[in-house]
Amino acid sequence: MSVIDFTKVPVAELFGSNSFSNAVMKERLPKNIYKEILSVQTGEKELTLVVAEVVAAVMRDWAISKGASHYTHWFQPLTGLTAEKHDSFIAPTGDGKVIMEFSGKELVKGEPDASSFPSGGLRATFEARGYTAWDVTSPAFLKQDPTGTTLCIPTAFISYYGQALDKKVPLLKSVDALSKQAVRVLRALGNTTSARVFTTVGPEQEYFLVDREYYDKRPDLMLTGRTVFGILPAKGQEMEDHYFGALKERVAGFMRELNTELWKVGIPAKTQHNEVAPNQFEIAPVYQNSTAAVDGNQLVMETIRTVAHRHGMEGLLHEKPFAGVNGSGKHNNWSLATDDGINLFDPGENPQSNARFLLFAAAVVEAVDRFALLIRSSVATSGNDHRLGANEAPPAIVSIFFGGPLTEIFDNIAEGKVSGRHEDLGQIKIGVTSLPSLPKDVSDRNRTSPFAFTGNKFEFRMVGSSQSIATPNTYLNVAVAQVLQEYAEKLEKAADKNSAIQSIIRESYAKHKRVVFNGNGYTDEWVREAERRGLPNVKNAVDALSVLIRSETIALFETHKVFTREESESRYHIYLEKYSKQINIEAGVTIELARRKIFPSASNFAARMAKDAAALAAIGAVSAAQEKRAKRIAELCSELFDETAKLETVLGEAQETADVQAQAKTYFEKVRPAMDAVRSRVDGLEQIVGKDAWPLPGYEELLFKL
Repeated sequence: MSVIDFTKVPVAELFGSNSFSNAVMKERLPKNIYKEILSVQTGEKELTLVVAEVVAAVMRDWAISKGASHYTHWFQPLTGLTAEKHDSFIAPTGDGKVIMEFSGKELVKGEPDASSFPSGGLRATFEARGYTAWDVTSPAFLKQDPTGTTLCIPTAFISYYGQALDKKVPLLKSVDALSKQAVRVLRALGNTTSARVFTTVGPEQEYFLVDREYYDKRPDLMLTGRTVFGILPAKGQEMEDHYFGALKERVAGFMRELNTELWKVGIPAKTQHNEVAPNQFEIAPVYQNSTAAVDGNQLVMETIRTVAHRHGMEGLLHEKPFAGVNGSGKHNNWSLATDDGINLFDPGENPQSNARFLLFAAAVVEAVDRFALLIRSSVATSGNDHRLGANEAPPAIVSIFFGGPLTEIFDNIAEGKVSGRHEDLGQIKIGVTSLPSLPKDVSDRNRTSPFAFTGNKFEFRMVGSSQSIATPNTYLNVAVAQVLQEYAEKLEKAADKNSAIQSIIRESYAKHKRVVFNGNGYTDEWVREAERRGLPNVKNAVDALSVLIRSETIALFETHKVFTREESESRYHIYLEKYSKQINIEAGVTIELARRKIFPSASNFAARMAKDAAALAAIGAVSAAQEKRAKRIAELCSELFDETAKLETVLGEAQETADVQAQAKTYFEKVRPAMDAVRSRVDGLEQIVGKDAWPLPGYEELLFKL
């Protein structure tokens, strides 16, 4: 598709042109119907079929006017990806012609086959029925490609018996749970106007781009998203010259089209830049309602891949596509806002006297400390295991960064000191008369912190680049909702609200301040200090996921009506199975490449060297270096043969393990180390086998050629 010329089509006109947003509904729907939809979006009313019929007719006409022939209920099953089943608008009239129809019932409910999606035991294979239900909080949009246009309706996905089979339903429930408890706290603080609290999210998406020519020659990248073999070229990221560097023309063209596609569907893509590693990039949107942000981020990931293809490239979203260089994350900027425009994490000019801010910030500190294992589990994937704690991403230890001024304020409260007005943060004096002074933020930034306060939001930096952000936000919402519920109960019983507020903040922070750490999270000293503080350090996904089936976790989700026991247990099984399947594929690719590409190529190269050496020996010209090199290749080939056989053995053991937890542990404890052993031999061979004989494009091509 051609890139829009913004001199002819202004961005303001382009933005949202393919989104059935509130602005479009306000313009096209009857006033009374639009008012009803707004009430449904805020949870004040339930959607009626009468309203749905009117909306469906208007949505159909809008979509058809833009070239749509089909519609789909677009949902997010527990694969972590999106799913869609397309139906056309046509309805036969009986005389050999058709009319274009789309009813309120078709808008509100769909029925995809539920048997082939992960359910963790919630559904048997023969139980096929599942329902998709229109999510009114997220706008419908149009997908356009050279083959046509499809109306996509964001939906939730549930089973015949009402169990959540997706990531959207729990997220919506968690937002409701958090809103309920946050409003209780606000009422106790004297706020009588805010009716609802929303979570807002701005996910910063990191990704790699590689040339399609080289990608197509790497089966490991195609099948697993990462390279199972590969050595670093002479130059990597050590010069730090890629971060925020000037964009290459080819990349700039890709980004221009990426923005165009995202803006058309109403995703407010704002920031783009080169990231730390070569050929690594980032795109970040303006913050949105969390449900729309979750949908938007799924579209961002999908659109990165689609647009990359058009430009002869491949977008890589794996957390660690290349060993030895930085991996990719997805910084989840999370905040709370009321329906009447109050940011509950805004410190104001005097944070030490801002009771509302201090109370809600203290609740986050307590939630992150008490539910650290749950928060850690929300980012537990096989891909993230390669990234967390690797001095490029936050460690696996969950902690909060506040910065000096805020930490001092909370420490004073916890110790019962009179804080008074904190020293004015003032201006940053640059010392150059031609440059203005800059206002200071309430805290610095800390890129090593898993959970950093950054002005009026918290940045959850542990989320993996390929993940849906729905699960991390669901767990975070529930954890904070639980703390706010306990705060609300105390405040509602208190005769002296001011005294109760001070007491809650003081006692909560004093008890949970161990989770606040403002230093360098990459250091070994922090690991030791965290252990002294009693903070958990769960280094792998298999162990991290076990918290999901603990009785206290199940009770937490049941209390806030986010998951039933069976839904919690199902997700534990689904995520463990996904972990095992991912490593199973990686191990299979490792064996296949080692046996069918690396071993033959290295052996042939060694044979060629031997033949050349024999020819040289005949004239007395063979060198000791040649003999030594040929011998080392032969040794590594022998070791590679043996280590590949060992990997195949432990892989078979893992595949035959029936229990899902035991199987995942076998993949982690035996299969992954066996893969590493194979890799060390392959990477050793790549260093000494001639480049012309090596069967795979190397890191130099993948990381530096665009």
